[in-house]
Amino acid sequence: MLAGTHFINGDVSCAEGAIAAGCRFAAGYPITPSTEVVERLAKRFPSVGGVFIQMEDELASSIAIQGAVWGGAKAMTVTSGPGMSLMMEHLGYAAMTETPCVFVNVQRGGPSTGLPTLPGQADIMQAKWGSHGDYRIIALSPNSPQEAFDLTIECFNLAEEYRTPVLLMMDECIGHMLGKVIIPHASNISLRTRHYSRRKAENYKPFEPRDNGVPGFVKAGDGYRFHMTGLTHNEEGYPVMTADAQRILIKRLVEKIDNNADKIIHVQKSKLRNAEVVVISYGITSRIAQYAIEQARKEKIKVGHIRLVTIWPFPESLIRGITDQVKAFIVPEINMGQIVHEVERAACGGAEIYKLSHAGGSVFSPKEIYDTIVEASK
Repeated sequence: MLAGTHFINGDVSCAEGAIAAGCRFAAGYPITPSTEVVERLAKRFPSVGGVFIQMEDELASSIAIQGAVWGGAKAMTVTSGPGMSLMMEHLGYAAMTETPCVFVNVQRGGPSTGLPTLPGQADIMQAKWGSHGDYRIIALSPNSPQEAFDLTIECFNLAEEYRTPVLLMMDECIGHMLGKVIIPHASNISLRTRHYSRRKAENYKPFEPRDNGVPGFVKAGDGYRFHMTGLTHNEEGYPVMTADAQRILIKRLVEKIDNNADKIIHVQKSKLRNAEVVVISYGITSRIAQYAIEQARKEKIKVGHIRLVTIWPFPESLIRGITDQVKAFIVPEINMGQIVHEVERAACGGAEIYKLSHAGGSVFSPKEIYDTIVEASK
């Protein structure tokens, strides 16, 4: 690993984070603005014993990584908007089969092929609801090249801890932003190891939960017999087409995330105690919002900031807990309104909500956010 201080962009930093996390298999298809991630992996993997395969498309990429995981590897795929849309079926498959893997989406302007080289943040709801059926997802959002490294490692850790697919929701600006990235020595990086089942092969059930609701794991070739299917299944992995089996399985898939939400959720909070106005932001928008907030504070406006490092699960209890003291929440995002609706739901009418929308292709100016802070504080 390239321990030390580097000046690299978020895409390259993400690739280095994956290597540091122990990822040794990646599959992907070139797509702007994410291609630099897999270019870096393709260059670096031979020196660390990893394999990158350029697949024929995003569908093939998103299922190839799951085969690699069941073969014992840590694995990831990387894409952007149109490719992410193609991967949705396999995101749901990974959730249903409880396959720990990482999907990286370097967001651009959409829909369809949209703005390949320009930023957007409009895939946030797709990350949660893009595949059909009921499941829960974990998604993180970096706001710097350093966090692209750090949060990629965290994505792999969370995938292993909860045996689930995890998304890294970058945006074009962070992906292409150059910055200082400190890569620590391997001995200083905390990694969650895969929870391999200790049961004897004859007693193994691939979907029998441990106390935290997460099953143990085995890999193909270790003498265990197990059946994998996207159909509703029992603890042995075999299809069971009944409402009772559906209730038991889906309830556990949901609760293994919901019941651990407080452990999973990570936000950065700033001066919330006496805040009358609170800005809620993520990704590149959080950096711009900070400039506007600092200017407003110089003018004695009581404004706080919640930066969503974890987007899903959403920190609704935090927002609900401060709604009584807050006059207004401001949600700037490079889409026409997505997370703002989660804020509105959590606030439940207890504060005014300011939707600050941007269709994509560029970022907010600090003045747009500052002017909204001033308006909300009156």
